Amino acid sequence: MDLPADLNALSPEQLRALATQLIARVEDRDREIEEKTREVGEKERELRYRQTRIDQLTHEISILRRYQFGRRSEQLSSDQMNLLDEAIDADLAAIEVELEQLQPQAAAESLPQQPKRAALPAQLPRTEIRHEPESTACQCGCERVRIGEDISEKLDYTPGVFTVERHIRGKWVCRNCETLIQAAVPAHIIDKGIPTAGLLASVLVAKYADHLPLYRQEQIFARAGVAIPRSTLGAWVGTCGVQLQPLVDALHEEILQQGVLHADETPVQMLSPGKGKTHRAYLWAYTPTLYSELRAVVYDFADSRAGEHARAFLAGWQGKLVCDDYSGYKAGFHQGITEIGCAAHARRKFFDLHTNHTSQIAAQALPFFAALYDIERDAAVLQAEERHKLRQSRAKPVCDALHEWMMAQRKLVSEGSAIAKALDYSLKRWDALTRYLDDGHVPIDNNWVENQIRPWAIGRSNWLFAGSLRAGQRAAAIMSLLRSAQLNGHEPHAYLKDVLTRLPSHQANDIAALLPHRWQPADPTR
Repeated sequence: MDLPADLNALSPEQLRALATQLIARVEDRDREIEEKTREVGEKERELRYRQTRIDQLTHEISILRRYQFGRRSEQLSSDQMNLLDEAIDADLAAIEVELEQLQPQAAAESLPQQPKRAALPAQLPRTEIRHEPESTACQCGCERVRIGEDISEKLDYTPGVFTVERHIRGKWVCRNCETLIQAAVPAHIIDKGIPTAGLLASVLVAKYADHLPLYRQEQIFARAGVAIPRSTLGAWVGTCGVQLQPLVDALHEEILQQGVLHADETPVQMLSPGKGKTHRAYLWAYTPTLYSELRAVVYDFADSRAGEHARAFLAGWQGKLVCDDYSGYKAGFHQGITEIGCAAHARRKFFDLHTNHTSQIAAQALPFFAALYDIERDAAVLQAEERHKLRQSRAKPVCDALHEWMMAQRKLVSEGSAIAKALDYSLKRWDALTRYLDDGHVPIDNNWVENQIRPWAIGRSNWLFAGSLRAGQRAAAIMSLLRSAQLNGHEPHAYLKDVLTRLPSHQANDIAALLPHRWQPADPTR
């Protein structure tokens, strides 16, 4: 803004108007400076975070390298060593992917190139997939001519049979203006590697759904005619784990939108590589109730059973939590979470006493629980409001009678006896055990989430332990997607293959479209 040459010539009104303009201009400049300062501060904080994370990951790599190449503990069997090796290979690949994502583009491009891989076996069947430009007309008006092609090969797999995809990209040049075009390179989860999405899905499903460790898959692949080292398989698993993590994070956010959740945990042995020993870690499972339209489960792997892990997973959530009497959940009950007890746990106390010790008092409790579960079978097919009415009319009188019987028996049994402990378990949690009567969206027990933990119990007999904290967290993430796919009626391999195919070019802000409960198979005619 240009100021007048002679301010004395201005009238008072003109001076006031000029002052107002100057003040507004100064305020605009101050706001601009404040905005720029805030942007600089945010960028500095982001850079500090990135550098801190890079330092952490670099340190983690150095530790893993020491485990990988250092002296191995003689306390581990050969099978345990195989499982440790594949965990380390996968962890290293995952960390390298995370480092690439944190590094600036220029620095990422300067990373050392991977050595050139050996050609795929010539005897494998090959399928040609041609990629050509949509138009061969040049902008100068001439028609381009084909002068050559680039060929890359990807290894595909269906159970027992390897095939090779030959991706052929023709080179088209204009004779007049000498411009050359090619179709874009198709995006892949592992761009410069040999595996197709189908092969990667096969490895992940075999490892996490069928519980086949990578060293066994290496043997299976060798019988099919292709030698793939377990270190390579481990690197693929680690890379896929990082790429699939945003889906699991999105699934986590979606289940926290539910008003009722189940929670349970189970021990999993985790290896401490430097000591050659295992210690008890825990796998936590969270899932919406069976009455919810959302079919999903999210597993969370932690190195202990401390309640802080449940609080971190449920941070900010306030709803009704169906769980057992584990103290780790109790802090949440003072922060807006409502406890829902599990009738199956209460019944089990009496059932075990009757089965193992022929307790006559325990036997008297079982018909009450049988009556409650008979009512629940009728309620299962009803809507929430009708379910609530049915429970009030039929289940509440049974619960009242059961409570009266328990109170009477508790006065007769010896303090500290097994039957006293069984009675106290229910009496101390009676409010939590009977809250399901007042809400048709709430289940009677926690059996639904216990069923979702069962695949881990089966897997433990095959993979023995988690090779590291990262390996356990990676397994939890991938199994969350596979199990959720099964809950929605999808074949896990078909789901994962399609997701791994789409993911490299999928919009990050639309990641929820790939979640199992929303996923739709790609149209084969397109």
